[in-house]
Amino acid sequence: MNRTGADALTRDRLTTAVVFAALLAVPFLFFDPATTYISRRFIRVMIFAIFAMALNIVFGETDQLILFMGGIAAVGAYTTALTAQYLGISPWITLLLGAFVAGVFGSIVCYVAARRQFTVIVLAIVTFAFQMIISEVLVGLRDITRGSTGFPFNGLQLPAVEQVTGLGSYAIQFYVLLAIFAAVLGVYTWLNRSKYGLAFDAIRQDEFAARATGVDVVRLKVFAGFISTFIIGLVGPFYGQTTGIIIPSLFSFNSVDVLVLIILVLGGLRSRYGPLVGAAVIIYIDNLLGNFGQWRTVAFGLLLTVLFLYFRDGIVPSITSLYDDREGLRKRLGGLRSGD
Repeated sequence: MNRTGADALTRDRLTTAVVFAALLAVPFLFFDPATTYISRRFIRVMIFAIFAMALNIVFGETDQLILFMGGIAAVGAYTTALTAQYLGISPWITLLLGAFVAGVFGSIVCYVAARRQFTVIVLAIVTFAFQMIISEVLVGLRDITRGSTGFPFNGLQLPAVEQVTGLGSYAIQFYVLLAIFAAVLGVYTWLNRSKYGLAFDAIRQDEFAARATGVDVVRLKVFAGFISTFIIGLVGPFYGQTTGIIIPSLFSFNSVDVLVLIILVLGGLRSRYGPLVGAAVIIYIDNLLGNFGQWRTVAFGLLLTVLFLYFRDGIVPSITSLYDDREGLRKRLGGLRSGD
């Protein structure tokens, strides 16, 4: 490994250590047993950071813009909760089942899209239609799903762990989500640094050239689609638990997909920590706009348009670029001084 590569690896490890040290300290610094408001905000940040990281895999790496993330999260949440209720077991046991069902559904959609060679726009339209279909199905199957009224859900709490550690339920939930985020970040890093990362890069740059060189585009797009929707389906039940009730409107396009898109673009597409930074900023802004009613959707729609047009690099890539430019200038100046 050359000097530049070694420096980049060291910087990456230092960044990871700082980020996770800060996240581990969040419950001790900000969670207040007297109120749940702040703790729920931080939990929401972690959930949407994971959603955005999942979209980063399927959209950022393979150009598959899926607009049914809310629907996929609902599939995971309803499968997990209803199966556990029917069998009389803990939702922790059915959590992976819900994620798997969501992943299979997502991979089937990605398979059809890849085989038919859908463009980004066509796939977005198709998956948006599925978002509407899933919502209507959940409302229509009221005998099973309880329709638009939903049903209470708090099955992913860990009272035994709370007693042993002395931490509150929200702190435990935050750490569980932090562990999931760490795992997803590890998967994303592995994908980027493996042969899959090279193949994804080839697909993203020129899909037809990638096919001509022997890259199995369909298989890789389905693979990315499964991983992404599996992750979304896995976190769906935790998202439902944030309100204490699983209800179709919680997983609507405006409630999930719009936020995740803005988070990913603002934080930085194809960046490792862009989803986390974007989630922190957007959830804070969303909280400020909470009292604006229907104008909240208008504000976020305008923000999304502006971001796509003028700020596509995102916060994290922009900061990284500025740092690299500064370091490059410093090294060049150092070389000139040593030459003198």
